[in-house]
Amino acid sequence: MRPGGSPMPRHELGAAERRARMVGWRSGDVLRATALVTSYLLALALLWVARDIALTAFLGVLFGLAVGAGAEQLTRLRIPRGIGAPLVVFGFLGALYGVGAAIAPTVREQAIELRTRVPEAVDRIEAWVNARPGVAGLFLGGREVAATPATPPTTPAPAVRGRPRVPTSAPATAPAAPRAPTLRERITEQLSGAARYLFPFLSSTVTVAAGLFLILVLAIYVGADPALYHTGLMHLFPHGARDRAGVVLTRIATVLRRWLVTQLIAMLTIGVVSTVTLLVLGVKAAVALGVIAGLLEFVPTIGPILSAVPAIAMGFLDSPEKALTVGLAYLVIQQLEGHVLIPMLMKEGMDLPPALTIVTQGVMALLFGFLGLMVAVPLLAVVIVPIKLLYVEGVVGDAADASPLGVADAAPGA
Repeated sequence: MRPGGSPMPRHELGAAERRARMVGWRSGDVLRATALVTSYLLALALLWVARDIALTAFLGVLFGLAVGAGAEQLTRLRIPRGIGAPLVVFGFLGALYGVGAAIAPTVREQAIELRTRVPEAVDRIEAWVNARPGVAGLFLGGREVAATPATPPTTPAPAVRGRPRVPTSAPATAPAAPRAPTLRERITEQLSGAARYLFPFLSSTVTVAAGLFLILVLAIYVGADPALYHTGLMHLFPHGARDRAGVVLTRIATVLRRWLVTQLIAMLTIGVVSTVTLLVLGVKAAVALGVIAGLLEFVPTIGPILSAVPAIAMGFLDSPEKALTVGLAYLVIQQLEGHVLIPMLMKEGMDLPPALTIVTQGVMALLFGFLGLMVAVPLLAVVIVPIKLLYVEGVVGDAADASPLGVADAAPGA
């Protein structure tokens, strides 16, 4: 109503209702938003400061999921999870120690051989490449050896009355050009710089021991009672979203557990197959090279490439043809692993796009060093699974098997 008692026109009444419904920023809203943003920034800053601990803790949780699966199997033998989880951890460590003790003398001897023979192989590769100018220009930047300056011609001295002319030479030759670094020096410099960046934690034995202890403790606690931590995470979500959140968390745990178990089996398989292959080919230090191949298998995509480099170098000690054969053998092994072994072990898990995996590994290695490189793939799965379930399926409406993100379905709780 207007002041005189006359009714307001309909368009003015609608405008007044819209103004009444408009939500404005009150002082309390501004303070709450400021506090929320500040809390997020402080949490990110704290996470960055404690990034090494956070990544180590993630590894502990990752191994804890696999320990939990083993403890679940032991419950069928009437062994409580609180006892089964430590049994799984210490049983695994005992088996690892037994295998290590059995092959330790051979690995130690061959590791010494690798340290002495790989530099020799690098020198031979450089000499072989430099003997072929086209290859040298392609791979070594056309490194040239500076020629010795020619001796300048002598010039006669001006005649002086009563004395014969005496030939003189130029004052001095030009200084020799600086020696170009060898391929071994370049590789050593690059590796030392990369080692200082990727492995800063190796400078302290206490840091390494504390990290391993944290991983073992978290693996035991998470494996002994995973429901406790699952329930704690569920309290962070509103009641209406807890069912969907539970499905997402269960799927993440399932994918991570299967990925880790698959990686451990693949590490053992690749280590054994690589060792046997190198022994058949007659490559020196075959056992040590097989151990390197098995350990680096934990880092997908990049690890197998790094493991092939010293094996190819050791093959070059005999001949370039053997080095080529070793490279082809590693390529065949990796192709069989990627197209036969991994799909067979991980029928329902994650099949991440290779390009996205490589980019994620590069970014994580750049930000966090070797620890970031180790956890890059499982962290990518932690991000991909919610995107697939909550956005691709929930918002877009695409089917699970049509998702380009490559995270296969798994039954909750599997």
